[in-house]
This record gives sequence, C-alpha cells and structure tokens, in this order.
Amino acid sequence: MLLCRPFLLRRDNLLMRANRILFPFVEVRYNGEKSDSPKLSAIPDDRAPHMSVQPVLINGQWQPSSGSSTFQATNPTTCKPLAPTFPVSPREELEHVLAAADSAAKTVRGWPGSRFAAFLNAFADGIEKQAAQLVETAHEETALPVSPRLKDVELPRTTNQLRQAADAAADGSWSLPTIDSKTNIRSMFGSIGPVVVFGPNNFPFAFNSIAGGDFAAAIAAGNPVIAKGHSAHPDTTRIFAETAQEAAQATGMPAGFVQLLYRTSHPDGEWLVGHPHVGATGYTGARHTGLKLKAAADAAGKPIYLELSSINPVFILPGALAQKGNALAEEFTGSCLMGTGQFCTNPGLVVVQKDASAETFIDAITQNFENAAVGTFLGEGVQQSFLKGVDSLQQAGAILKTGGKAGGGNGYSVKNTLLTVDGATFVANSEALQTEVFGNGSLIVVADNVEEMLAIAETLEGNLTGCIYSTESGVDDNLYDQIVPTLRSRVGRLLNDKMPTGVAVSTAMNHGGPYPATGHAGFTAVGIPASLRRFAMLQCYDNVRPHRLPELLQDANPECRAWRMVDGEWTKDDVG
Repeated sequence: MLLCRPFLLRRDNLLMRANRILFPFVEVRYNGEKSDSPKLSAIPDDRAPHMSVQPVLINGQWQPSSGSSTFQATNPTTCKPLAPTFPVSPREELEHVLAAADSAAKTVRGWPGSRFAAFLNAFADGIEKQAAQLVETAHEETALPVSPRLKDVELPRTTNQLRQAADAAADGSWSLPTIDSKTNIRSMFGSIGPVVVFGPNNFPFAFNSIAGGDFAAAIAAGNPVIAKGHSAHPDTTRIFAETAQEAAQATGMPAGFVQLLYRTSHPDGEWLVGHPHVGATGYTGARHTGLKLKAAADAAGKPIYLELSSINPVFILPGALAQKGNALAEEFTGSCLMGTGQFCTNPGLVVVQKDASAETFIDAITQNFENAAVGTFLGEGVQQSFLKGVDSLQQAGAILKTGGKAGGGNGYSVKNTLLTVDGATFVANSEALQTEVFGNGSLIVVADNVEEMLAIAETLEGNLTGCIYSTESGVDDNLYDQIVPTLRSRVGRLLNDKMPTGVAVSTAMNHGGPYPATGHAGFTAVGIPASLRRFAMLQCYDNVRPHRLPELLQDANPECRAWRMVDGEWTKDDVG
C-alpha cells in the first residue's frame, strides 16, 4: 500500500498545505465529492525561467495567462505532482474570453448546420490522430486503465458522439422546425449564444469540457464554447483544445469559437455563468459547487444544466433473488466495482426483502468485495470524500460489512466497501442514508416486508437511474406493479433486469432525472438530438417574409433532409 501525504508548497519561504488556500474553485469530480486536491502555488510576475506555465486558448490564440497563481495535477497512483504547470485565470482574463465568444457568436449566427458539422467531423478526425498521446496522458493524470477503458471504450465513444452531433447539426431535425401555414407562424430552436462547459474528473474524454457530450451538443446547436477544464486532467484537456483549434481553423470558424481556461476562483466562476454574454452553462460535478453556480445563473436569468449526484437504487424482488441470487451477486459486484465505482450511474443502493436468499446474497457480495482487486481513485479528494461518506452512513445507522478503510490498492484507494441497514432505520433516516459514496462501495437496505419495501421507494430522492429485478415467471409482478409508479417518478431512466452502469449514446437515452440527479428533470446530458436543445432557444417567426426566414422554415425543405411539423403532421415534404 502506498501512503500519500499532502504535497507541500513553498511561497515566500513558507510551507503551506495545498488545500485551496489561494484559489478554492475546483469543481470536483462527479456527483458530490470534494476536489482531488491539485497542487496550488503563487508565483511572481517575473516567473522563474525553469517554471513553464502552460498558455490558455483565447480568441484563437495560445497566450500566456495574466494570472499569478498556478496549479499542478497529481498522478493518483504515485501521489506525486505531474510536471506541467497550469494557470488560474483571473477575472480580467475571463472578460477577454467573453468578448471573443460574443464576437464569434455574432459571426456564426444564422450559419447552416453543415458548417458546424464540418468542424465536429474534423475535430473527431483530429482526435483519432492524437489517440496515443491522449490515452497516455489521461492514464497518467487519472489512473484509469489504458485498455479497455480509455483506448477501447471512452475515446471511441467521444469521437462517436462528436460525429452523431455533426449528423444532427447537418440534418436540422433536432431544431423541431414547426410551420402553421394558415397563420403563417413558424418556429424552431436556434443558437442561444456562448456556452460555458464545466467538465468532471471521472470522464477525461467523453465528458471533457472541450471534447465531451456537452461540448458536442453546444457546438451542434450553433454556439461558441468556453471550456472550463477540470484540474484533475488539465494536460489531457490541453491536447483536446489544441486539436479543436486546429479543426476550427481548418473549417473556417471565427477566432473565439472554442476557448479554454483551466481554472478560476469560485467567485469568478459564479460571475462567469451569470454574465450577459453567456447564453447557457453545462456543469457536471459536485452538488455543493453546482448549486452555487446555479444560484448565480438563476440570479442573472441564465439557463444552467447541472448533473450533480445519484445513488441509482436497485430493487431486487424476492422471486428474482431466490431464483438467481448468486448470479445477481456477481453482476452487482462487477457493476459496483467497475472503474473503482467512479461512475455517475454506479449502483450505490440495493433494496432486498429479508429472507434466507437475501442473507446469502449479502454474504456472497461481501466475499466478492474482499476477494476483488482494489482500484485507484481519481485523486486524494475522492478518497477523502469516500471515507467521509462511509462515516456519515455509519453514523446514520448503517453497519459496515467489509472495507471502509484507506488503502488496499495503489495510491489513493479505499478497500472495497459494503454496508447494510434495516428498512425501518432507512425510512426513519432516509436523507442521511442517501449520502452519495462515490467510489467502490454500496449500501444494501433489507426490508422486513413488502410494505417496508414500498415505504423505502417513497423516501428516495431524484436519481439518474432506478432498476428492478424480477422473475420472468410472474411471481414478482404484483410487487413490481406496486413499486414502479413511485420509482418511475424519481428516476430519469428505469431499467429492468440490468445494472445501470452503462450509458449508451442513443437517440432515446435520458441521462438526467429529478433533483438532485440534475438541476432540471426535462433535459438529458446524453442522447442526440435531445441534448442539443439544452443549448438552444425557441425562435418564432410571425408573418415574416419568405426570403427572410431561416432555411428550414421556408416552404421548400432543403434537400428534403429535415423532419418538420407542418400543419400538425411530421413530414419531409415541402409546404403545400
């Protein structure tokens, strides 16, 4: 076991612990953890020659930051800071970024979707050329496995969703063109203006602020993007940004169409999302930080789309547990421990009914957890937050079955952790017992009877996913029918007989849900074309002359490519 002590920094010949003394704004990983403690330092304006600070991308140019503070990412396996040094951007730098984004938005306003599709496709091609460097860098910064995770799964998913967004932009159906020929009123979704994207720490590719799903959706909807990188993987983000800028230049995008800042202070981040030049914001990260950003955006009347936290309840009904308990224990173990549990759809809560099958199931999972290898967390903050969460669950009445202690793996790690609690205690203290423990751990709730199982469902907060396992014989159907109406209203995606960990980039996917899973239950962060409409405004044209209408709202449907609602019917035909 590698024990890691906080890295110490020197400023004015004083040693300080790197715990956000200077600039605290590090949105943390995904769903509720504290930051992974990137190393901060303050440096004078006359930077020492040996300290090379990475530039920021502003208005089409890589340029030195005007900020005086820097940070470094940490290798989670060795617990040592990585060599590249990155700047913390001050507010005056943000003002330049906003001005450039506003100018770019005015330039591209009204451009056909094919222009944005060309950029997205060129960017995807460029990423594939940089695949080896991206995978190597992300592995060093996050400790996520090279294969299959980064190389074979996440990177192809990233280029795939960029190309799906390109197809949606070129087609135009995502904008829901609607024509009422009798009144000559027409409407469609159009660009909303510069979009700020905050990326998380657990998906350095697929949710990266300048390459991931929010980025792709915002671009496809016709908006410039201001990317706010995550401090856990800044060098990975830098490579993406260089590739994006090359694609922007190759496809004739204006300066400022894509821009990158690595880090800001908390107050400056809140100021940014409420700025008049910002059209909307997409955020994936810790609940407490996300809610501060939401308050700032709401105060300014700006839309912000948040993904915050989720424990993803799994109900295993008695018939299913009796029929295939051992197989379900294996399936659950694989889902819960995959990627050291650092997925927003990790099954963090399992509900079973008390009987001999439930006892056997819990014993099997306990044994599986103790025998399974322990993975490395994304950073020190994830480890600290995990241990704090386990402690909170125990204080609320949960019993630790196994794990719960630091170590067991390389670098930042905690032993695979399983807790249990009885149904009555959960119902009585449901808020505390729904504390998200982001990582390789889960809580099993044992209900005494059907009524208690239903009461547990009634106490659940909003989640991204909810799952019910039942038998095909029909033994569990009555209980299923009682649970599902309640569970359905509390989750964005309902699953049957399937663990929730995977999130397919599908047109029908909903990666969203009621608060606190997200900040708005009506939108999804994954799934094209629906994800595009978060970053668009509904634009109505009343009695506007035909030649002044957007192309998709004119009588002739360009190349008959887009589905349009014409006089109450979906069609690709021309009007009339």
